[in-house]
Amino acid sequence: MEEASVLIVGAGPAGLATAACLSKFSIPYVIVERESCSASLWRNRSYDRLKLHLAKEFCELPHMSYPVDAPTYIPKNQFVKYLDDYIERFSIQPKYLTVVESSTYDIKHNCWSIIARDMEKCTIVDYKAKFLVVASGENSEENIPVISGLENFPGVAIHSSEYKSGISYSGKNVLVVGSGNSGMEIAYDLASHGANTSIVIRSPVQRRITLVKGRIIEFEGGNQGSFDAIVFATGYKSTTNRWIKNGEDMLNNDGLPKKEFPNHWKGANGLYCAGLARRGLAGIALDAKNIANDIKSIIDSMSS
Repeated sequence: MEEASVLIVGAGPAGLATAACLSKFSIPYVIVERESCSASLWRNRSYDRLKLHLAKEFCELPHMSYPVDAPTYIPKNQFVKYLDDYIERFSIQPKYLTVVESSTYDIKHNCWSIIARDMEKCTIVDYKAKFLVVASGENSEENIPVISGLENFPGVAIHSSEYKSGISYSGKNVLVVGSGNSGMEIAYDLASHGANTSIVIRSPVQRRITLVKGRIIEFEGGNQGSFDAIVFATGYKSTTNRWIKNGEDMLNNDGLPKKEFPNHWKGANGLYCAGLARRGLAGIALDAKNIANDIKSIIDSMSS
């Protein structure tokens, strides 16, 4: 069994920011990450032309600014470099390939009991922590809608997390499903590389997909088209509720905060969440500061 004052689950921007804020107060912590690297969504599941959608001053993590010569809108590779520098600056040492399988609150001992699997060593690790921070993100698992016939589509059908560049789609008919930031940027990238690009938006104005028959895709209202590839820019879903118990007061059935911003980040019994409020990197920074300040206040009150 390993004891920790604070256990942080997830080494994406939210987990790293929380770790940095705790280190500023000299509060010890353990940070675990299921992937083999930090910020795996940014490193491995994002398209090549991705840039931060807000100016850099709104996308800084706590206690470290971007270099003065950084562009206003930070490209993906520069953001990953920023995160690597952030890890080095604050001496953050995530335990990679460590998957949390369950966490429950131990009322008798007033602590969180966490069971994790070390995938590299193929062993089980038991943690006891006074405070538990959920920083595993709202983008834990790809969300692809259930569509009749999709399993028999003969072309390429991928989630946006697998899309890198439109270079291999030149001259092909590609359907992008979803019109958020990722959907619109991917559609633009495809068109820039010579793909015949269409976008479907599920709304009262645009029509949703009703059926896939071979390469023919039918839409609500009777329209149809032939496509060589489909890119689902349909977002992600949280998997937190698969491993956390006793978090019902903080998280809803979708693993997202029940309370509205800015009161979403704190639950009962030393449970916190960072980066789940859909407020981007600025929201992550605010969550991390709030969590660290609250933990410090509780520790100070216990020792006084």
